[in-house]
Amino acid sequence: MKPSIKNSLLSFSLPLLLLGACGGGSGQNASGTASNKAGSAAKQTAAATKADLQTPNFVADSAYHYVAQQVAFGPRVPNTPAHLACADYLAAKLRDFGAEVIVQEAEVRAFDNTRLQIRNIVGQFQPEKSNRIMLYAHWDSRPFADYDPDPARRNEAILGANDGASGVGVLLEIARQLGQHPTHPGIDIIFFDAEDYGQPDHLDLPYQPDTWALGSQYWGKNPHKRDYYARFGILLDMVGAPNAQFYREQYSLQMAPRLVDHIWGIAGELGYGNQFNYNKGGMIVDDHVYVYQHRQIPSVNIIQYEPTSATSFGHYWHTHKDTMDNIDKGTLKAVGQTVLEVIYREK
Repeated sequence: MKPSIKNSLLSFSLPLLLLGACGGGSGQNASGTASNKAGSAAKQTAAATKADLQTPNFVADSAYHYVAQQVAFGPRVPNTPAHLACADYLAAKLRDFGAEVIVQEAEVRAFDNTRLQIRNIVGQFQPEKSNRIMLYAHWDSRPFADYDPDPARRNEAILGANDGASGVGVLLEIARQLGQHPTHPGIDIIFFDAEDYGQPDHLDLPYQPDTWALGSQYWGKNPHKRDYYARFGILLDMVGAPNAQFYREQYSLQMAPRLVDHIWGIAGELGYGNQFNYNKGGMIVDDHVYVYQHRQIPSVNIIQYEPTSATSFGHYWHTHKDTMDNIDKGTLKAVGQTVLEVIYREK
């Protein structure tokens, strides 16, 4: 068993939870109190009370641009200027798109006791609604290239175009659409920090549990709103590579089997069945595990999986080849349009 977050097993089992939030008016239908709101918030709430909403078109060119903008900052590693600059950019974009933004600043300790200054960035759409869905990704990049073929460069930070920036790029395009076309439920888009600061595999260190996903672990214990809860969540991780396949991740199947089938079914309806592979993938310890462990929010992880590769995640994973060369607009479109369709069908 390797200790990396992307291919290791938890030391505990998640209880099986049958999630009922699979479209068709499932879950609560708390539309909020639009009469108490002014301006755009009132207009959004009124529009979202219509019986049916048309799903907007996910613009892959836009998502690709947002990925490239993040990569242009360089490695987004906590305690660096690039990290701070990118955090400001992400918060500003969410505000531009009409979200109410909360930037959660905290200090956490890494596997080597380094004190990391982190920022979890939360964009709330229609925050007055109690009926909520959570979409999230990690925005930091790996401080080590522990799988790079050049041993001399393994202690250098990587750009993380696919592993980190791709999921955030998709969610920024979704946020842009949400600002123009409100959904029935309120949507929270969360960019978690310090997901990729876990114990490196190229160093001979004794295994430590829970060194990954530090931002979501902190948020799970200290949510941005007291007693925060969402009906379900969708995590996007490594969703931009050419010819990427998204198998049904097994922790997701434990937490939310009906939601997994619902998402994969919608992808098939939209013509993305080749990308959304119905076979089972790995058991991947990622942000969704800690969101469920600490907040009991069942979530599905849409994550690239390559069962024939040495790492299960592509030859460029955790190497200096994780650049914009590995970002494909067709893959961004398949994931983004599927997620949009899921949330716009919800009542």
